[in-house]
Amino acid sequence: MQLPVEFLLFAKRFFASEYNSFLQALALSPPVSVRINRQKNTVPPTSNPTPWCSAGYYLEQRPAFIFDPLFHAGCYYVQEASSMFLEQAIQQYVHHPVRVLDACAAPGGKSTHLLSLLPEGSLLVANEVIRSRAGILAENIAKWGCANVTVTANDPADFCRLPDFFDVVLVDAPCSGEGMFRKDAATVAQWSPKNVQLCAERQQRILAACWKCLKPGGMLIYSTCTYNTAENEENIDWLLRTFHAVLLPLNFPAEWGVSSPVYPAVYRFFPHKVQGEGFSLAVVQKPIDDTDIFLADKPRKYKFQPLPVNWIRNKDEFITEQNGNCITVFPVATYAECQQIRKHLRVVTSGIPIAVINRKDISPTPQLALSVHLNKSAFVCFEADLHTAIAYLRREAIALPANMERGYILITYNETALGFVKNTGTRGNNLYPLEWRIKKMNN
Repeated sequence: MQLPVEFLLFAKRFFASEYNSFLQALALSPPVSVRINRQKNTVPPTSNPTPWCSAGYYLEQRPAFIFDPLFHAGCYYVQEASSMFLEQAIQQYVHHPVRVLDACAAPGGKSTHLLSLLPEGSLLVANEVIRSRAGILAENIAKWGCANVTVTANDPADFCRLPDFFDVVLVDAPCSGEGMFRKDAATVAQWSPKNVQLCAERQQRILAACWKCLKPGGMLIYSTCTYNTAENEENIDWLLRTFHAVLLPLNFPAEWGVSSPVYPAVYRFFPHKVQGEGFSLAVVQKPIDDTDIFLADKPRKYKFQPLPVNWIRNKDEFITEQNGNCITVFPVATYAECQQIRKHLRVVTSGIPIAVINRKDISPTPQLALSVHLNKSAFVCFEADLHTAIAYLRREAIALPANMERGYILITYNETALGFVKNTGTRGNNLYPLEWRIKKMNN
């Protein structure tokens, strides 16, 4: 790997006596790590947990994730280990239901992590300004299976329409990507001092917009996957000076190897000190004496529309909404907030669409199959072997037993739901989404 000269000059100044150790670490293969979805009863690996994430694990080698049906079922997320440090901020400061904005959420690593961490009754808004990436985000959110989330596709400035609305805002900012150098050669080719400066300026614009939608007393988490100070400590310093933010410390063992070399409570991950990539995270609080308070809509009492089918568990905890021929469920606890979000922002998905009403029947959705709220006992299940599961995920025709009941059949693998087929008696029509299918053919 040929690193840019200007970056090496920065690294030599920044790391000083650790410079050679840093370069040696960059020459090594990056670790592989996953975070399991405990809400799907995922069996964790037997060893090598990540120190700072209770559901994170290192793998000895990188398998072909694309050919693991459990990956497509949302049983785990392939995520860089350092970025799982987000868990420490949530665990140490969030102890009751909150409204959370993940402002730069695609492809969904931190959003799915938040869904596993937030107290019951919380609402997550996962946002991505680029529509194509918002589609990928919505897919990963759907596979994680939670109902208390809305995916939006807005510029961060659009969230100014909701001043003081969120208790927690995460800005995992687009950055120059220096921390990904050993994983992605493209980031090396695209790096330049000019791009670093452009990234720092863009990050300030995002932070300023997000600050307006954060409640007084609320918490903003700022992270990047880069090493330079312009995108990290200098932006935190700018936040403190411009908005009178308060820097919040995190408590954790020194043995983890996490550093704060420039600014206290700006936490740095370096590949020669931790088993992970370059990462930076800081937590700041909005002053409580801020007086620009958002006047929320008055709470309303909603009438429950009874579900026409018994396809989800604990259905009294959900509000049912029909839009056209689509039936969607929302948690009662966050429905009012979802309504406000949809009133002010461009929504991609919200809640869990569970059914489509056709002229002759009601068909279950792919999102229902992957939901942690699925009432599995409401369906006839077909347990697929690996070959059949991969064929299903490629959206190929599935051969079902001749004596299997007609109608909608839930395809499972290792007793985990993958999706539905419609058994007509002569064939099984594959209902897996075309845009989600496995396109690679050799495994």
